[in-house]
Amino acid sequence: MSDRSTLHQLLRYGTVGLVSNAVLYMAYLALTSFGLGAKLAMSLLYAIGVIQTFFFNKRWSFGHRGEHGTAFFRYCASYGIGYGVNLAALLLLVDQFGLPHQVVQGVMILCIASLLFLLQKFWVFRHPSPSPAQES
Repeated sequence: MSDRSTLHQLLRYGTVGLVSNAVLYMAYLALTSFGLGAKLAMSLLYAIGVIQTFFFNKRWSFGHRGEHGTAFFRYCASYGIGYGVNLAALLLLVDQFGLPHQVVQGVMILCIASLLFLLQKFWVFRHPSPSPAQES
C-alpha cells in the first residue's frame, strides 16, 4: 500500500466516522439528557455504530473484497477492544476523577477512532500478501 492509498483510506474512514459519530454523539446526549446512564447509552450506541459502519468501511474506506464473515468477526473484535478502552476511560475519568462524561466521551471518540483505523487497516481489512508464486 502506498502512502497515497493510506491517505485515501484515512480520508474515507474519517468521513464515515465523522458522520456516524456526529449522529451517535447527538443520540448519546439525547439519551443521557432523558436520564439513561452514560455507560448504558454508550454501550447501546456503540453496538449500533459497529453494525452501521462495517459495510461502509469494508467497501468504501478500505476497498476490501474478501468474505464478510472473517472481516466482520475481526471488525467486531476490534470494536470490542475499543469498547473496553472506552468503558475503562469512563469508569476511571468520570467515576473516579469526576470529569464531565460529555467531555470524556467526546475525547474518547477521537482516541478510539485512531485505534480502530490502525486495527482495520492492518488487521481487519488487510490485503493479503502475494504468495511467492504470484510475485514471479
